[in-house]
Amino acid sequence: MAKLIDGSKIANEIYAELKVEIKQLGEEGITPGLEVVLVGDDPASLSYVSNKTRACEQVGIYEETTHLPGDIPERETLQLIDRVNNDSRFHGILVQLPLPQHISVEKVNKRICPEKDVDVFHPVNMGKLVCGEPYLLPCTPHGILQLLVRSGYSLENKHIVICGRSNIVGKPLAAMLTQRGMETNAVTMCDTLTKDLASITRLADILIVAVGNPKVITADMVKPGAVVIDVGVNRVRDPMAKNGYRLVGDADFEAIREVAEAITPVPGGVGPMTVAMLLYNVVAAAKKHGHSQQY
Repeated sequence: MAKLIDGSKIANEIYAELKVEIKQLGEEGITPGLEVVLVGDDPASLSYVSNKTRACEQVGIYEETTHLPGDIPERETLQLIDRVNNDSRFHGILVQLPLPQHISVEKVNKRICPEKDVDVFHPVNMGKLVCGEPYLLPCTPHGILQLLVRSGYSLENKHIVICGRSNIVGKPLAAMLTQRGMETNAVTMCDTLTKDLASITRLADILIVAVGNPKVITADMVKPGAVVIDVGVNRVRDPMAKNGYRLVGDADFEAIREVAEAITPVPGGVGPMTVAMLLYNVVAAAKKHGHSQQY
């Protein structure tokens, strides 16, 4: 039976470390600040923002959420970002995705000042990452690496397979793993349309799945003894559940537990780490650009 990699436990370890750093910043007159922009009333987004707000309160980050109506014009959304860019209280800006269709995600990402881009979506910061000179590290990929390292799973002499090539997880994670100084021997990217996908996933000593399809990775696609990091969070109908649905990952958790050495659960695996590394980035930005602030 595979070991469970507990993202919630590791996230709490990081929060404890951040509290110490935030206390030290406070002695210098600096309070890390995060502005969260939420557009519309998507239930999942409301839940995510609530989790981030609680996490900020837990560690001592100053956080404000601006909740905009779903039909707000794109121009007004961009104007809000301009105002926060110039507000010295905030070291980080997070615009919760997804956005309504009439608001361009690309325009929003480009509008955020790169120094306040704690999600690391701005093209300037993505470019720095690819070149090996990152300003900050993207939250979910960084969280994945912290899960592995803090759970005792070395990257040295390992073949890492990333299934999924999004701009949020797959591409930046591959860029991070292929930097000079990383200890990996091989990094392979694939996705659900890759020919004979199972023959590639079975090569993985560490398999990272981020495709957004429930249980697309089955036990026969995993090499015995592999470590599986499941990034997916999918809602599937379940009449027995209180809300009529339950959350599952991109990997067939119960079956893969029989063959893998370790696996992350969904929920409770990568998700808490993404929030933890967001707060880590806010603190890092405050350390780099912070100054005395009054609230």
